[in-house]
Amino acid sequence: MPSSVRSRRPAAPSARRPRKRAYHHGDLRRALLEEAVRTIQAEGVEGVTLRQVGERLGVSRTALYRHFADKGALLAAVAREGFRTFRDALAQGVAGAATAEAGFAAMGHAYVRFAVTHSSHYRVMFGGFVDACDRDPELEAEASAGFMVLVDAIVRQQATGHLRADDPQQMARYVWSVMHGVAMLIIDGQLRGADPEAEVAYAIDRLNRGIVAVR
Repeated sequence: MPSSVRSRRPAAPSARRPRKRAYHHGDLRRALLEEAVRTIQAEGVEGVTLRQVGERLGVSRTALYRHFADKGALLAAVAREGFRTFRDALAQGVAGAATAEAGFAAMGHAYVRFAVTHSSHYRVMFGGFVDACDRDPELEAEASAGFMVLVDAIVRQQATGHLRADDPQQMARYVWSVMHGVAMLIIDGQLRGADPEAEVAYAIDRLNRGIVAVR
């Protein structure tokens, strides 16, 4: 597992006013998303406001509202981007494995690696900050697509007889809950004295042993 899996706690909010970033290029939407992600990393999701993000880029409110109506819309865009990257990371983990079982393990490592290296996105995706799925079909579709990568991997292993014939979506939620817990402990720096990579490997091994078919 790459050494990128390390604890990443958000930096303590600074008492000094963040320096403005001059906005020079033409993709304002992209710049707003990137500034929002930087703010989340430094100050947490609660520290994000649309006005503040705009001020740091030196753009007008009118320009802001052409792209995002409010903070919720900005966070929904961050979440959509996160789910797309997350889905690709999981799919690549599976695709690069020689066997379905190895793919399952690779996907677990990819899950935690994504969560740690994209912690700002991850907090928005799974932190209860976005409740816009009912009015944002694209966000709902992106979230579902990421989950279905895991479900599909489980179904393939069930078809070979390797995994228990449980409801694949329920099994996927179980796997997800374990990996999410490990990921959040690493992100929040709660595994003091432990090797994060070893903890991830152990969790994946015990998960696999728990859901493997009884022979």
